[in-house]
Amino acid sequence: MASPLTNLIHFFLICTIHFITSSTAKSSTRPKGLILSVYKDPSTLQYITEIKQRTPLVPVKLVVDLGAEFLWVNCEKDFTTSSYKPALCNSAPCKLSKSIACTTECYSPAKPGCTNNTCDLFPENTITLLATSGSLGSDALTVQSGAGSVTVPNFLFVCGSTIILDKLASGVTGMLGLGRTKISMPSQLFSTFGMKRKFGVCLSSTPSKGSIFFGEFDSSTAPLTHTPLLTNPVTTAGVFSKGEASSEYFNGKAVRVNPALLSINNNTGHGGTKISTVDKYTVLEASIYKAVVHAFMNELNVPRVRSVAPFGACFDSKKVGTAYTGPAVPTIDLVLQSKDVYWRIYGANSMVQVSKDVSCLGFVDGGVDSRTSIVIGGHQIEENLLEIDFKASTLGFSPASVP
Repeated sequence: MASPLTNLIHFFLICTIHFITSSTAKSSTRPKGLILSVYKDPSTLQYITEIKQRTPLVPVKLVVDLGAEFLWVNCEKDFTTSSYKPALCNSAPCKLSKSIACTTECYSPAKPGCTNNTCDLFPENTITLLATSGSLGSDALTVQSGAGSVTVPNFLFVCGSTIILDKLASGVTGMLGLGRTKISMPSQLFSTFGMKRKFGVCLSSTPSKGSIFFGEFDSSTAPLTHTPLLTNPVTTAGVFSKGEASSEYFNGKAVRVNPALLSINNNTGHGGTKISTVDKYTVLEASIYKAVVHAFMNELNVPRVRSVAPFGACFDSKKVGTAYTGPAVPTIDLVLQSKDVYWRIYGANSMVQVSKDVSCLGFVDGGVDSRTSIVIGGHQIEENLLEIDFKASTLGFSPASVP
């Protein structure tokens, strides 16, 4: 029987093996795979990565947002570089980004984030849901490639502002978008280096480092189950143009609840299931939440204690047993493509220890009119390997520890 420590070691071996395997052929200037280290901030529970950007290179800390459209960085403070290039209105980068706005006159001396005749996008803090306008531009960006590092000389990003840094982890100056757009980090790395159009995510439940892999990596140590990714025809971004599709990763087949809630409405974009690294915990539409809690309670058969926000179902930890997959509670299966394709959630990912004596089911009631019916949050993603394949439009997933 494996211990929690064994499971944690297994998780790190998965990430390390992928890194070593994909870095064996990095002698050329066109790597087959790239990697970013990710750690969990203990104060905010946000997932943080660090890149190097600008000339000379400067380390930049970013919150990882799996579904965001692009990388944005605060350009208002301590942004110094000699290699920044604004994206001029109607230029190829502007068309690639699908910008719908243009700054014709900037009322201050020219600098990154404020130059005349530059196209604009709308960087958003997806934790506070605050967005502002910001200029599109490019600068040098360096990413680790195993044996060394590689540089993208003209990596497109958006200049954000200080006001939208609110509630981000200490030292963070922006957010890294990994969504399905042509200027997200995956898309730009794929295009620049001609890599396989897929990336993998390993998030750790501890402050220790997880990883994000781009391009070619070996998942043989953790065989993956695959399910189709759907495109929501209506974006969930805070600011958008009419007809814009979502950049996030959705799966719209049935979990065992009302199927109508899990299909995506083509007119409103409501419904479906998506994966998020900025939501701390899985969020369920109210009727789904009630059904899950009811079934969970019946199976667990342990009396509830006073709720601890944001959770509704909490228990006396001393009355909940333990297993090598975490607390000894009923498993929860999110049935995806069919009854044979499901994401199994064990106690380590379903339960949250909120105090010495109280643990809660780590699912949150999203209300009766939630935009997305199921949002699989960070706590449930941890200790799983996820693979997003742009070409095949599939999600692959494999838990780091299974019975």
